[in-house]
Amino acid sequence: MYDLAVIGGGINGCGIARDAAGRGLKVHLSEMNDLASGTSSWSTKLIHGGLRYLEHYEFRLVRESLVEREIVWRMAPHIVEPLRFVLPHHRGLRPAWLLRLGLFLYDHIGGRKLLPPTRTLDLRHDAAGGPLKPGMFKRGFEYSDARVDDARLVVLTARDAAERGATIATRTKVVAAERGADHWRVTLEMADGSREEIAARILVNAAGPWVADVVGQVLGSTTPARVRLVKGSHIVVKRLFDHDRAYIFQNADGRVIFAIPYQGDFTLIGTTDVDYRGDPAAVACSQEEIGYLIRAASEYFARTILHEEVVWTFAGVRPLYDDGASEAKAATRDYVLDLDATEGRAPVLSIYGGKLTTYRMLAEAVLKKLGPLLPAGTAAMAGWTAHAPLPGGDFPVEGREALIAEMTREYAFLAPDLVRRLVCAYGTRARRIIGETKTAAGLGRDFGAGLTEREVCHLMGEEWAVTAEDVVWRRSKLGLRLSEEAIAEIDAFMAEVRAA
Repeated sequence: MYDLAVIGGGINGCGIARDAAGRGLKVHLSEMNDLASGTSSWSTKLIHGGLRYLEHYEFRLVRESLVEREIVWRMAPHIVEPLRFVLPHHRGLRPAWLLRLGLFLYDHIGGRKLLPPTRTLDLRHDAAGGPLKPGMFKRGFEYSDARVDDARLVVLTARDAAERGATIATRTKVVAAERGADHWRVTLEMADGSREEIAARILVNAAGPWVADVVGQVLGSTTPARVRLVKGSHIVVKRLFDHDRAYIFQNADGRVIFAIPYQGDFTLIGTTDVDYRGDPAAVACSQEEIGYLIRAASEYFARTILHEEVVWTFAGVRPLYDDGASEAKAATRDYVLDLDATEGRAPVLSIYGGKLTTYRMLAEAVLKKLGPLLPAGTAAMAGWTAHAPLPGGDFPVEGREALIAEMTREYAFLAPDLVRRLVCAYGTRARRIIGETKTAAGLGRDFGAGLTEREVCHLMGEEWAVTAEDVVWRRSKLGLRLSEEAIAEIDAFMAEVRAA
């Protein structure tokens, strides 16, 4: 008998599983596909407060996000990196005084300790003004947030949950749930079509874009779920500028977009906000959205971005709580927890909304709401996740470069770029991949871009990777650098490993 059965292997589901397992609860998490294969891997890759949410008076959400920003950085300094954002003042849009006021609040309401404060830029002389249209942007503001490898954040959270006793079942779909007086009988279907049942005292529906499907089809509820699906799309182009800062651009339609240095050689541009109806698994970046992002960025950059320069697009569906906002861009990013704990029936809690940045706080809120239904002593352990590093993150918050330098010396037989990539993905656990080998050849075949047999086996054995897509688009973004033939080789190798 499990204490919690969690449906959904995105950031919220994995965060809840980790927190609960760390409190000594028996947890089962089921994900019908791969971890982070839905919304959680299709974000703008930011740990941020959400500057634009201030305009919608979501002060509590922004404050919580800003507090969590440095907590998550401390938890995972290998995959979270501080990033400075440049906000050019666009005459005719938001006035400079309003931008300054917003950034003053941004600097002071979240208890910022490590990240540097906002400063004003003269874009006519600062390097950040170089890529922008000459003479059009004279003044700007530079502020702090952070970027993150979103899918790795999910996987490492799941890894930590598993090491604390949680069962993580990927490629496992919840097809039925029978509600009893004091527990649920949950039917699981595996990838091979086989089924099994588990029992759990409490069911947690963290299915993201599929939350309403679970409520209606699995739980059999006739009450409509208040969920609003909003699509956010991104494009990736070859690197547009040489410095290491990101841009946030205002648009005439009131939205903002980001242009962010990405994976060394690229620039990530996004995002859109479009209401979405349809299968979340079929979501894709439309030609209209590609055009919108190109036009929005080209309003600022000195050179026009061409359609053929787009090397990759991706889109995800945000399962926002439907607060009745008339426009997708105005819909709340806050989360809502819907608990049905009717006396004489096993409890179920469904999650609507949420942000990548606040996933740890959301998990705490879930366990607090479930507190009266959980074993005595569970509440006393609240907050432990804020101080426990994720796997590989057991080094000083600002110590990533020192760790890279140390491991570059330690493994001098490996290319420095490879060591850097491994540290930025696995932190101190990169040593587990390299092992005792003394030569690069000892890591096995190199499929390209430094991805070796040893690393692929690690991802299969420790991080639930099953296909090449899991490896090159979620556990890494090496799909940007690998040929279709190389990806097919990886798939063939993984099939051999599974069959052995």
